[in-house]
Amino acid sequence: MHNYDGIIFDVDGTLTSTNDLIFESFRFVSQKYLNKNLSNEEITKLFGPTEDVILKEWGGNKYQAIKEDYYNYYTNNHHMAALFPGIKEILEFIKSRSIPLAIFTGKGREAATITLKKLYAYDFFDLIITGDDVAEHKPSAEGIIKFLEKFNLIKERVLMIGDSPSDIIAARSAGVKIASVVWDNYVKKEVIQLGSDYIFYEVHELKEFLENNI
Repeated sequence: MHNYDGIIFDVDGTLTSTNDLIFESFRFVSQKYLNKNLSNEEITKLFGPTEDVILKEWGGNKYQAIKEDYYNYYTNNHHMAALFPGIKEILEFIKSRSIPLAIFTGKGREAATITLKKLYAYDFFDLIITGDDVAEHKPSAEGIIKFLEKFNLIKERVLMIGDSPSDIIAARSAGVKIASVVWDNYVKKEVIQLGSDYIFYEVHELKEFLENNI
């Protein structure tokens, strides 16, 4: 059954196992510039603004140096990250259906591009909206609305796929359906409690759903 005319994916924790890479990249520069060894939980609390916003706040007049160190570490240690097994097949299937496929991520443009290109996923997407491309970051629905408007889509026939509470809030605000994935989720309990339209615990479950709905 053809229920969806457009699909939007989040990146970290949804398409890619990048959480550990992000944690280690922030920890590297926090140790070097702040003399702090931040925990994963402390780093998670920073999420929302893009990397550059966080680094600018940390770096002050050393912003350019801390930014360069962060992205060098992120790039040089990208072997820590991967597409989740089965995700490439999902992206190939969606493309075979010739419907618009987008990214809406809180990552900044630089980090998103590094990850999507390193993992050979960049060219699957018709539109990539990052935290640098919106005035208000998630849970604002601005990125989803940009996608709807660009491809002239009916909101009820668009599906957002993400792993965080902010994805759920953004999707609901935009009026699109939300599928939450919890295969690599550091806030799994909170996501489940928010009651998405769909919850997927394994990649193959999402694949089967999309095969039956687009």
